[in-house]
Amino acid sequence: MKRTILIHPDPRLKKVCAPVADVTDDLRKLADDMLETMYDAPGIGLAAPQIGVLDRLIVLDCVKEENETPRPLVMFNPQVLASSDDTNVYEEGCLSIPDQYAEVTRPKTVEVEWLDRNGAVQRETFDGLWATCVQHEIDHLDGKLFIDYLKPLKRQMITRKMQKLKRERARA
Repeated sequence: MKRTILIHPDPRLKKVCAPVADVTDDLRKLADDMLETMYDAPGIGLAAPQIGVLDRLIVLDCVKEENETPRPLVMFNPQVLASSDDTNVYEEGCLSIPDQYAEVTRPKTVEVEWLDRNGAVQRETFDGLWATCVQHEIDHLDGKLFIDYLKPLKRQMITRKMQKLKRERARA
């Protein structure tokens, strides 16, 4: 089931999410809904707070080529264990901040640990776009948005655009 994606500014997007104590059928269903919502948007990552759920759950799939097999990942309680000193700059966007993009510098590679949909501990090192995406989504779980990395003026400008967008959608 597709869910509604919250648009910034929304207080739920600035909250720190609670750890998932146990991976239940309800949470697996939520993860499936999030994947459906993410693919439909379309996007490469989605965090639970973006649909108003304050649990530490993210989904991502950075496979973008038509002929490549999708690689949907579901991560409960993801955490970065290690990150490289080398950095990458990517032009980031966010489903909660539609049509706004900005360059963000993040570690080039990160080692992440999480619980999968069966509750088993997984660990993997991500690099490139996957590393950027997983860091972006984990930030959401800590109430941080990609625009928080920007200079105040640019951040305020984007926030004003989102306020206007929300007013326009409310009238529609």
